[in-house]
Amino acid sequence: MATAFGAANTAALKDPKILIPSFDGFKPCSSSSSSKINNNSLAFVNHVNALSRRSSVVRAVATPVTPPETEIKRSKVEIIKEQSNFIRYPLNEELLNDNPNVNEAATQIIKFHGSYQQYNRDERGGKSYSFMLRTKNPCGKVPNRLYLTMDDLADEFGIGTLRLTTRQTFQLHGVLKHNLKTVMSSIIHNMGSTLGACGDLNRNVLAPAAPYVRKDYLLAQKTAEDIAALLTPQSGFYYDMWVDGEKMMTAESPEVVKARNDNSHGTNFPDSPEPIYGTQFLPRKFKVAVTVPTDNSVDILTNDVGVVVVNDADGEPQGYNIFVGGGMGRTHRLESTFPRLAEPLGYVPKEDILYAVKAIVVTQRDYGRRDDRKYSRMKYLISSWGIEKFRSVVEQYYGKKFEPFRELPEWEFKSYLGWHEQGDGQLFVGLSIDSGRVGGEVKKTLREMIEKYHLDVRITPNQNLILCGIRKSWRRAISTTLIRAGLLLPKYLEPLNVTAMACPALPLCPLAITEAERGIPDLLKRVRAVFDKVGVKHNESVVIRVTGCPNGCARPYMAELGFVGDGPNSYQIWLGGTPNQSTLARSFMNKVKIHDLEKVLEPLFFYWKRQRKSKEESFGAFTNRTGFEQLQEWVDTWDSSKITPARFHISLFTDKDTFEKLKGLADLQSKSTHQLALEVIRNYVSAQQNGRAE
Repeated sequence: MATAFGAANTAALKDPKILIPSFDGFKPCSSSSSSKINNNSLAFVNHVNALSRRSSVVRAVATPVTPPETEIKRSKVEIIKEQSNFIRYPLNEELLNDNPNVNEAATQIIKFHGSYQQYNRDERGGKSYSFMLRTKNPCGKVPNRLYLTMDDLADEFGIGTLRLTTRQTFQLHGVLKHNLKTVMSSIIHNMGSTLGACGDLNRNVLAPAAPYVRKDYLLAQKTAEDIAALLTPQSGFYYDMWVDGEKMMTAESPEVVKARNDNSHGTNFPDSPEPIYGTQFLPRKFKVAVTVPTDNSVDILTNDVGVVVVNDADGEPQGYNIFVGGGMGRTHRLESTFPRLAEPLGYVPKEDILYAVKAIVVTQRDYGRRDDRKYSRMKYLISSWGIEKFRSVVEQYYGKKFEPFRELPEWEFKSYLGWHEQGDGQLFVGLSIDSGRVGGEVKKTLREMIEKYHLDVRITPNQNLILCGIRKSWRRAISTTLIRAGLLLPKYLEPLNVTAMACPALPLCPLAITEAERGIPDLLKRVRAVFDKVGVKHNESVVIRVTGCPNGCARPYMAELGFVGDGPNSYQIWLGGTPNQSTLARSFMNKVKIHDLEKVLEPLFFYWKRQRKSKEESFGAFTNRTGFEQLQEWVDTWDSSKITPARFHISLFTDKDTFEKLKGLADLQSKSTHQLALEVIRNYVSAQQNGRAE
């Protein structure tokens, strides 16, 4: 469906009673169907067909007039968007009253500005309304000035913490309505933005956060920034609302401007303030990630569009492979909703990537469902059409055929924790932040380091933080300060924490059914306790992700062990993802109460320990090879007496002098240092229990 339309048709778009078709769009006219279309509609279709100079597909406006018998009502949100004066009304009026909240229509509109209305669900009696703000940080890049601003805003207007998201952005919780403009304008004036961080448009574009000075990494990050700029709203509603229409200077490459304005294949709304989005924007949120071969730090297959830099034999970037159709959200007990992995679409040369991405977005804009938001993501369009039909339609907007997909190496998960060389003589250090929540001593220490050394920051898609541009002479002082705050090097971290993720869930998320962020610390400790009980070594791990509802914000459907809230203190358990995030997990058990988790986990980890093919076989690969029927039988017939009491291990660290003295004593007794250390610990514990410390 194309969107080129003249003044005669724009009036029709302003009528909220105009209905749109299902996501299959208009079919080419035939003798059997033409009699059902009124003369005005047929004339318009012919006019658009002539403009496109293609007869194979009839294209139409985003809100066409359709035959009465096939009319499908638009969702309420579609009407709100259409009547919003390009995402202004009624939010602009709601912000002026003294109510602590905004009305239903404004709650939808403010999402496009990067905010969700929330209330504290732990409180009883009334609703304490506040707003969550989410920033837009392509590649997770955070300039020094913006980080310090966000740190200040969290203390002055938020709940005293910052949260790092799985899409490389900040979330600032607890902002009151009357402070929204102050906070928004502060972000805008300090090199930041929240525009499009939520809502039915392109969200933050992911890319590897590592600040390597390598051609492929630099190109991936530039491409992510260009795609973000290409798909940024143009009508000015954001700046009208928060900085009184002040024009903010943004640097866009000529390639971005050219690609946005190009309408040679009917992709744009002519003379519209929103040439790509029109009045309706997209049917639903849209997610893009860009990466380089092997680097799956971005969960590339979970995005609507995944872009991968392709190098030649000499390592020189030549073009891009494109994946399409990934997405995590689903609805419990509704099998027609599902998580889905992206699949290969094709390859494009470097100079065509913006046109190809734009063609994909426009295809989703024009054919994605607008009647039922549960099915509005692009993954459902591709699942309905099949990849061949989808590719054919995209190619008409692109104006070219996609080249064959280039072969890629195996994916790897890269955390970027610890110290690394950037490649320009400087260092970066990746820091593990539990569930992305920056608060307390960690928040204070990070600010001290970032301010003192004037460091830029990057947020990873795994909710961690990277400090960039560190001189080698600063390393010792920075390491000491970070360790004192509990920001440990990878070798000292609990392995389960390195890959674990959780969404915020309760108390602020209105969709949460049960705990996620607040529950994951205890959950990880319990998993480790089961590991110890069945004999899984301390340095082994599984990818665990927890969400409070089925929307999948922490991408639990890619985990080796996923917990998805399906009731109060209850989880649906998903198994079968792999450590490199290239395999989709499957639902294993429903309604598992939090206090019963060990009954499920003990047999699963017990048999993984004893029946895996090798030490290298991951838990996810093991569960897929074994099959869910056998796994279920093990759970149903589990007898914990099968477990032989395990020997629990403690990792000991000491200084060189103490170690040498311990070794000398051990040699005198013909023992290893480990044996002697354990004896000392046992004797000390026994003495303490008997009340006679020695």
